[in-house]
Amino acid sequence: MNLIQYLTFSILLFLIGIWGLVLNNKNIIIMLMAIEIMLLAVNFNFIIFSIYLDDLIGQIFSLYILTVAAAEAAIGLAILMIYFRITNEISIHKIITLKG
Repeated sequence: MNLIQYLTFSILLFLIGIWGLVLNNKNIIIMLMAIEIMLLAVNFNFIIFSIYLDDLIGQIFSLYILTVAAAEAAIGLAILMIYFRITNEISIHKIITLKG
């Protein structure tokens, strides 16, 4: 496979993530998964260009992004679990009306 095919795959992953955010405005878990898919597409771009340019910096950035994405997913899911225990439902329309 050449560079264009890899970049096309990465663009498709990113568009699937955007599609998941835009079209699904009711389920917050699917929205978190869409954000993770978008971060995966960015990581894939960093790795592709790191290999293509024969430079290690892109792979290091990819590891940092994976670490931040894992922390974001863990904290997001923890907040959702606590909210679900309190209200017995996860709905974005109800979460938006919360006041801190």
